[in-house]
Amino acid sequence: MLPRPEAPSEDYVITQSLCTGEPICSQEDDGDWIYLRGRHEIETTDSELRADELDYNKETGYVEARGKVEYQNFVTQEKLYADRVQYYAHQDEETGTFYNVSGSAPFRVDTRPGLLTTTNPFYFQAKWAEKIQDEYVLHQGFITDCELPKPWWTMRGNLFEIYPRNYAIAHKSWFYVRSIPLFYLPIFRKRLEKHPRHSGILLPSGGTNTLKGYFVDAGYYWAISRSYDLTYEGTYFTAVGLQQAAEFRGKVNDFTGFDISINGLDNKSNNPSISASGFYLTADGRSLLGDGWDAHGHLDLLSSFAYRSEFSLTINEAVFTQSDSVGFIDKHWSDYGITFAADRDVNFLSVTGGNSVEIRKLPEADFMVREHQLLGLPLWFSLDSSTGTMFRTEPDFTTRQFVPRTNLEPGLTGSLNFGGIYIQPSFAVHETFYGSSFSPIGLSSGTEMVTGANIWRNAEDATVNIVLPSFERVFDHVPSWMGQKVKHVIEPRITYHYVTGVDNFNDIVRFDQTELLSDTNQVEFSIANRLLAKDKNGTVTDLLTWQLFYDRYFNPTFGGAVVAGQPNLVESIADLTGYTFLDGPRHQSPVVSALRLQTKVSFDYRTEWDPVRHEWVETGITAGYRVQNWGFNLGETRVRTDPILLANTDQLRAQITYGNQNKRGLSYSASVFYDVNLDVMEYMAAQVSYNTDCCGVTVQYRRFAFGTRDEHQMLFSFSISNIGSVGTLARQQRMF
Repeated sequence: MLPRPEAPSEDYVITQSLCTGEPICSQEDDGDWIYLRGRHEIETTDSELRADELDYNKETGYVEARGKVEYQNFVTQEKLYADRVQYYAHQDEETGTFYNVSGSAPFRVDTRPGLLTTTNPFYFQAKWAEKIQDEYVLHQGFITDCELPKPWWTMRGNLFEIYPRNYAIAHKSWFYVRSIPLFYLPIFRKRLEKHPRHSGILLPSGGTNTLKGYFVDAGYYWAISRSYDLTYEGTYFTAVGLQQAAEFRGKVNDFTGFDISINGLDNKSNNPSISASGFYLTADGRSLLGDGWDAHGHLDLLSSFAYRSEFSLTINEAVFTQSDSVGFIDKHWSDYGITFAADRDVNFLSVTGGNSVEIRKLPEADFMVREHQLLGLPLWFSLDSSTGTMFRTEPDFTTRQFVPRTNLEPGLTGSLNFGGIYIQPSFAVHETFYGSSFSPIGLSSGTEMVTGANIWRNAEDATVNIVLPSFERVFDHVPSWMGQKVKHVIEPRITYHYVTGVDNFNDIVRFDQTELLSDTNQVEFSIANRLLAKDKNGTVTDLLTWQLFYDRYFNPTFGGAVVAGQPNLVESIADLTGYTFLDGPRHQSPVVSALRLQTKVSFDYRTEWDPVRHEWVETGITAGYRVQNWGFNLGETRVRTDPILLANTDQLRAQITYGNQNKRGLSYSASVFYDVNLDVMEYMAAQVSYNTDCCGVTVQYRRFAFGTRDEHQMLFSFSISNIGSVGTLARQQRMF
């Protein structure tokens, strides 16, 4: 802390009069004693003491102050007010006793997500208090961070220890909301510095669940050291048993850290609506190894999709059907990069056990060269290559544990300009070796099995991207909400793509996108309309974008890759749309329209018109609006397609919010997910919060109705600003 201007030196004390016409204002010296009457102050390097009467001993530094005593410490920033004070002003002692005292000490506000915060200091009152150097001991009082004189919450007890900017301890205290005692704490410790970490018991909570019964939970947080901590929580459901969760975090050094969490349940219920026992384990880590090498890892292990579906706390987690794990070390330098990776991806097809697709790569090495200009010519060389062992299992087949795969993809890209027309030709070769393949069984070519027969894929890939001159016009007179000027730009583009040599597409086992390459002979037409807005500060924003895409296929079977009467996915359509439309050979893709508006209103509207089926096959709309404390979001995803490809779906979602997590007063939010086809409200949630200047209460209702899950939840949380919260509603479950 920087010295205060004009502050006395460490071994010097200043006394001065603050009298402003009081009837009695005097200073009397009697040997080592100074008697100050009327408003005076005594100031040291770090503190200041004011009172109506002051008796000061220059030799011992002892001060006795009476009448409207004010004390302030300039280092730790606490302020105290008392009727009488006995105090030693020497810096090496700094001790004293305060009678009928009140005061405040600052928090270092920790603005963590989900933590209610306030700029109020830490207030306290007591019948008397002791100052022992940097510590205050309060007797028969209370502490709070609410505005006085009518605080919303207080913690009352006979003994408190406060170390400003460090921590506070309450012994045998009661927690009050207004004048109502809520719970008793034998001991409570709160860190006052930023990013506090201290071991302790997590406050227990309870509630009810219509499917799992009544529940109660409790836990313990262990701050093992400055670099490691462990959290354990147990939730006992009367209908199913004990669900346990633990999280272990560590910062090994400045370059290495990890976070491991697991939760699991040993199901004791015979209710067929509840899945069997299960667990979910996640782990994340990263380490900088030096010399440009990085190591990353993400582990995601799920015992069953049924467990996630029935015990997840949010709708997004409950319906997520994938479990992906990856670990790799890599290094990138100049235009080059090398990666060594291991990967495991599981896609659950249903809640039924064993009905999933699992793909592993153990291990795989990748070497790549980013586009690298050759000899100063308008020609760039690139390379993607990989080699490793693969594994895939699903209900219909299983490969052997280690299937070798090697892939080499060198490529050249050029750039030409003819009168404003940019032509970007590229050519690549795909050479891929597989140690297993599909082979027909007997005389029935419709039934295949995975064998150990090697297979090669040799393909040539040519692309010509033609960027036509854009058309643009600037409009100076526009509505004020658009800005000062708007530029309209039209950008047409044509892309021709030709691949040949993939004559064994259906004999290749699928492991990732590498296997989606197929023969094709196609041209894509696209046009983009953009409105670019410029405000008075010269800032340009992409106000409105409308893009159209359409592909024409001159090889309708994609070299035999497309089989009639079943869903087909090839690389040529993977980037065009989120849903495959290939249920047989075809010459045309759907016409894809993507409209995006970015102002105070956010609006995304994507549609697909299928010229083969003569209908809209996919529509997705998302709209959002935020004005002051109000927020609105609305969305719909509708798919109308051949049942061979995907069941028709129509999902509506909506959310309305008012306020935010730190707003004083009332805030609320409601959201719904509705399945139009099934006429079912699959999920809904409503949350109401009320925040004061120092605390808040939140109540949330949830309804799950999908698959085998049919339950209601009522959750609550009581939050204390700058301290934390207690209740059944976790931070990550809140709606805002």
